[in-house]
Amino acid sequence: MEPEKRDVRDTETGHKPVDGIDVAHNETLVSDAKHAAVAEQQMTLLKAIKLYPKAISWSVLLSSTLIMEGYDLALLGSLYASPVFNKKFGVYDAKKNKWAVSAAWQSGLSNGARAGEILGLIFAGLASDRYGYKVTTIASLVLMIMFVFVLFFAPNIQVLVVGEVLCGIPWGAFQSVTPAYASEVAPMVLRPYLTTFINMCWVIGQFFAAAVNKGSVGRSDDWAYKIPFGVQWVWPVPILAGLIFAPESPWWHVRHGNREAAKASLLRLTSRNDPSFNADETIAMIEHTNDLEKRMKDGLTYRDCFRGVDLRRTEIVMGIWLVQTLCGQNLMGYFAYFLTQAGMDASRSFSLSMAQYALGMAGTAGSWFLMSRVGRRTIHFGGICCQLLILVIVGSLSFSNSNGAVWAIGAMLIVFTFVYDFTVGPVTYSLISELSSTRLKAKTIVLARAGYNASNIFVNVMTNYQLSSTAWNWGAKTAYFWAGSCLLSAIWVFFRLPEPKGRTYAELDLLFEHQVSARKFAETKIDPFSHHLGDEPKRTSEQVLQKDEV
Repeated sequence: MEPEKRDVRDTETGHKPVDGIDVAHNETLVSDAKHAAVAEQQMTLLKAIKLYPKAISWSVLLSSTLIMEGYDLALLGSLYASPVFNKKFGVYDAKKNKWAVSAAWQSGLSNGARAGEILGLIFAGLASDRYGYKVTTIASLVLMIMFVFVLFFAPNIQVLVVGEVLCGIPWGAFQSVTPAYASEVAPMVLRPYLTTFINMCWVIGQFFAAAVNKGSVGRSDDWAYKIPFGVQWVWPVPILAGLIFAPESPWWHVRHGNREAAKASLLRLTSRNDPSFNADETIAMIEHTNDLEKRMKDGLTYRDCFRGVDLRRTEIVMGIWLVQTLCGQNLMGYFAYFLTQAGMDASRSFSLSMAQYALGMAGTAGSWFLMSRVGRRTIHFGGICCQLLILVIVGSLSFSNSNGAVWAIGAMLIVFTFVYDFTVGPVTYSLISELSSTRLKAKTIVLARAGYNASNIFVNVMTNYQLSSTAWNWGAKTAYFWAGSCLLSAIWVFFRLPEPKGRTYAELDLLFEHQVSARKFAETKIDPFSHHLGDEPKRTSEQVLQKDEV
């Protein structure tokens, strides 16, 4: 095994093979990689579940860290409908004869979390490359446990903002690590399910936020908001206890030149009961993809995300996440507040919020069946078009002040949540994991999610001023504004978003290298082992090696 390990190190440092032994090793590597790629593309969902049950469990456990982020971000929007929270942290509005947190401080709370998440993303991008996904997540969970104390004991709104910034740091790390890990520990057929489960975790967190708020909104003491904050200690401890035993991604080990550790990790992710599975061939496929990407680019820095073929990949991944913020999804987080502003009492609005998020969970589960039959691009574009129509309807209902119109707005926002969590929400995590290169995946996701959080700062400021009774007080007419940005998002998706369904990472690498149009990704034939694309003449592996040497 020693010569094989030496070859991996040489490849990783950029040294070119110069003797016949290395050429023979390259031929064996390509042959094994091709066999594993064919086996993975032909693998059924049932076989993948039987072969990778441990990978599914570890990915689900790590993804559950995002329940905390979904919980808190929905919690803030819901707490603005809590009378006790408003009296503790808000100001008295003489015109409305009630207490309310000003739009400026609402923006400070929401944007404080986003600013912290950007810091956490930068930390995770550096730490996950150096120390791995597992260690980065464990460190973030420890920080999470510490920072919740700031939220729980905050004496005023200024300290509450500091708490949101601090809690945003581990949340940002979770945002980066979870999709990268989910996309690397399982075969192609399982990737869309494991990556979209991240959206399910978000919705679960939002559902719990509505449920906890409904249970505590009737209290007249400080526990009306302390209980919702304190619930955030429930998640980190059991997740931390499990992650201590989790295996690292095999891809991470290969990128660090440790083939033996990669194989050991892969064996911990798979079942030992399938005699047809060949771990060495799967590791060869990972090595081949890693070598292929290194021949296209040399660096692993943030700057390399904006060079050559990766510039387009970074633009697409960032655009996919920006579309999430610009298609009106922020209104879902302000659901209870939105309805109370429209005239509904707080308890009833929380009940509707629970129904909204329960339907969102059903939508995410439904998206798993949809993605097995329909391409990611089709789902994403169709979802945005449906959201555009719903936003126009909500805006139109705002011209009526009747009780029926208020309920109709609530019903349409519930439908909006279902459509979002059936299409755009979950498929986004599948797309960003598949369309970024494996060697720059962590850093590409960091940049894209940082862009997402930065855009959310703008979106949160706009939404708070649009809905707040102390500012513009647009009410449901806010939906018209987001309908316009949703239309622009739909145009971008149509022209720029490619279809990765059914493609291995090596195939996607070559499609981007050959600058295939986004609308032709699905129909273009590609052979990553001969570099054959469309009608181009096929080349032998010796010719490929000779060209790469030049």
